[in-house]
Amino acid sequence: MVVGYGIITFRIHDCRSLKEKRRVVKSIIMQLRNHFNTSVAEVGGLDLYQRAEIGFAVVGNDRQVINAKIDKLFNMAEALGLAEIIDTEMEMFSL
Repeated sequence: MVVGYGIITFRIHDCRSLKEKRRVVKSIIMQLRNHFNTSVAEVGGLDLYQRAEIGFAVVGNDRQVINAKIDKLFNMAEALGLAEIIDTEMEMFSL
């Protein structure tokens, strides 16, 4: 079994309240969740207005398939255009 996870750090421009931030973050999370059928959640920067960290996890049998899915997830997050990606990280390991 191969497990892959990643964290995407976003900068949300023109955001002046946690309510505005939640709207953007919730939209990103729901679109990634629905498109890739994977676990996605906000994992950091919870009290910062203009910064969000979203984490996700993918499980499968083939390392190449998991790697490709993570790359597509990063690409879609950027293509959404709801916030600027300032950092990404990913890791895969076999169990």
